[in-house]
Amino acid sequence: MSGAVRIDSAWIAANPVPVHDASGTTKNSRGRVLAIGGSRMVPGALRLTGEAALRAGAGKLQMATIASVATGLGLLVPEAGVVALAEDPDGEIIGDPQPSLRKALDGCEALIVGPGIGTTRAAAALLRIVLDDSRDDLTLVIDALALGCASELKSELEAFAGRLVFTPHHGEMAMLTGLDEDTIGNDTERVAREVSDIYNAVVVLKGSDTVIAAPTGELLHYGGGGTGLATAGSGDVLAGAIGGLLSRGATPLVAAGWGVWLHGQGGRRVATTAGPIGFLARELPPEFPRLLPQ
Repeated sequence: MSGAVRIDSAWIAANPVPVHDASGTTKNSRGRVLAIGGSRMVPGALRLTGEAALRAGAGKLQMATIASVATGLGLLVPEAGVVALAEDPDGEIIGDPQPSLRKALDGCEALIVGPGIGTTRAAAALLRIVLDDSRDDLTLVIDALALGCASELKSELEAFAGRLVFTPHHGEMAMLTGLDEDTIGNDTERVAREVSDIYNAVVVLKGSDTVIAAPTGELLHYGGGGTGLATAGSGDVLAGAIGGLLSRGATPLVAAGWGVWLHGQGGRRVATTAGPIGFLARELPPEFPRLLPQ
């Protein structure tokens, strides 16, 4: 792929993630992640995102989702704290600035918004809450349908310039840009660069080949972890991996590159034991610790 640096063992060695000293390290100093999402239709999406963040090395995880599934999600991921949010009749999060959500926002370094949310309306309401109270030490990962409302919140997103990661597949990039998917697929580098420049964000344009563009001009390419990664929940895992690495102190570009590499290499490892097709997204995060530096 022209103009792009390949994410391979050489890139990984040259761009290390933070390694925490064994002495004096606590779960808070390892990094704190908040993932917001889920709905009655997709109640388990945050399980995938949250577990990926922890497997990528985050020390502390909170998950905010609709009240009717919050307890069950907490039992499914007992390592995490859960925040129960009000929901509308359709089972989507109501974007009110609830005190519990505000408190959770104050207690994280990396925030992931989008996995499992079923409408751009709900996603936009949540993003507005986040953007109304931005902090200089908070990095934001915008995923799934939350990307569909980023264009209408462009001016608000400027407060996070340089601290944003977008993780669209081609369909979500079409929602964000108004381009059709064929146009995006035929010129992924250009589209990723343009969106990165417009939003001052690291853009991870997912596909069989993944392109990562940074507003500083870097362009990365990963050749994919196999066809098996094209499965439900795979993107939720990737968003969590990137969020976990961000919370540990990785820059947005390094977190994106490592997240894509962990996701892809994890897929390759699972494929050797489970087969190339038919493994589940939840089988990917357990591979991350084996791939991360000790």
